[in-house]
Amino acid sequence: MQNRVILVFFCLSLVLSGTSALAQKETPPEGGEPKDFTLPQKQSFVLNNGLKATLVPYGVLPKVYVRIIVRVGNVNEAADEVWLADLTGDLMKEGTQSLGAEEVAQQAAAMGGEVNISVGQDRTNISGDVLSESGPDLVKLLGNIIQNPLLPESEVERLKTDMVRQLSIEKTQPQSIALEKFRKVLYADHPYGRVFPTEEMLKKYTHDRVAAFYKANFGAARTQVFISGRFDARKMESAVRQTFRDWDAGPEAITKTPSPKSERVIYLIDRPGAAQSTLYIGLPVIDPSHEDYVSLQVTNSLLGGSFTSRITSNIREDKGYTYSPYSQVSSRYRDAYWLQVADVTTGVTGPSLREIFYEIDRLQDEPPSAAELNGIQNYLAGTFVLRNSSRTGIVGQLAFLDLHGLDDSYLTEYVKNVHAVTPAEVRETGRKYIRDDEMTIVIAGDKEKIYRQISNYGRVVE
Repeated sequence: MQNRVILVFFCLSLVLSGTSALAQKETPPEGGEPKDFTLPQKQSFVLNNGLKATLVPYGVLPKVYVRIIVRVGNVNEAADEVWLADLTGDLMKEGTQSLGAEEVAQQAAAMGGEVNISVGQDRTNISGDVLSESGPDLVKLLGNIIQNPLLPESEVERLKTDMVRQLSIEKTQPQSIALEKFRKVLYADHPYGRVFPTEEMLKKYTHDRVAAFYKANFGAARTQVFISGRFDARKMESAVRQTFRDWDAGPEAITKTPSPKSERVIYLIDRPGAAQSTLYIGLPVIDPSHEDYVSLQVTNSLLGGSFTSRITSNIREDKGYTYSPYSQVSSRYRDAYWLQVADVTTGVTGPSLREIFYEIDRLQDEPPSAAELNGIQNYLAGTFVLRNSSRTGIVGQLAFLDLHGLDDSYLTEYVKNVHAVTPAEVRETGRKYIRDDEMTIVIAGDKEKIYRQISNYGRVVE
């Protein structure tokens, strides 16, 4: 019996191995070329107080997504107010003048969803995703939260304690401290350069300061309401108008445009005994309003911004220096920077720098092949269309257009424009914007073991 089992297993193995061999010899079919993104017909209107609203019918599921965006965030903080916008957002989660936090949660749950509040550098977002029939009620609930926050003084100390705990954790993470230094070097005293507060700063925040920050920064003129999904347009428009018509206009959105600077200097953050070095390498680049921005996105994706990119293939696949390197174009209002990030083994910190700059220089010296570029273009175009294939995705893209003052054609012609980028344009974009001789380099690692490795790549500042 045992011999029969062994024979059957052996025969099965031969069949499977043969099938596997045939599969390996077969060339997989080429993927289809992604289609252009089609923006659904949208309806927009503006209230007398300046509040803007955009309604976009989308999908077949009986759900509706409402997102209210106010142009206020960390950029509105003074030098001694870092994270004050975040504390304000946290307090806004604690209920309204008429509803407690638990009542807000219960009302949202009864609609089939929940309320989310998040604070970013340029914007504060208040959103919910509920059943279509509850769309008007969600607008009223979110409007109540944003116009009439309770901001309970009793919760301030608890939230501050949470922030102090969060800060202490962040300051132990090499990625966090490297980012903090990188942004400080680029932006100096601009709010974009202030990533973390001090513990002493947090402890000085009071209920009065939060209330004053809210009063100075929230209002209809800075607010845009986005609605996407299946809904009765007439009822939703009526809900927006009734909910926000009496809200004070408040101040216009401020534009604190930065003037970032970068030079080829290595900022070393000593972490004795660290098994890895965290690399942050980058410089200021053009923002999304620039005509070359799509070309820059394509170039970044080919260089380090995708799993098959050159830098990733080099230092991850070929060399094994790191597990998950990536590059990105990080943008804010009228601002952006290109950044390569990698956590590399301490012993290969210098070689990792060498290979990263080698790939940058190679891209600047010769254009990529048409086949390599086409693969990246298909990847970018495909992921772009996928990102927009949801209620939240469409709102995210429309909010991007609103922040950067872009026309709808940015979305509808994005796929075409990505595929229009030529190999020569990729090389030229690399030369023009990814200038390695001007890059700020921040390294968090064991100074004793890496100093000699990195000193050939720039002046070292501790």
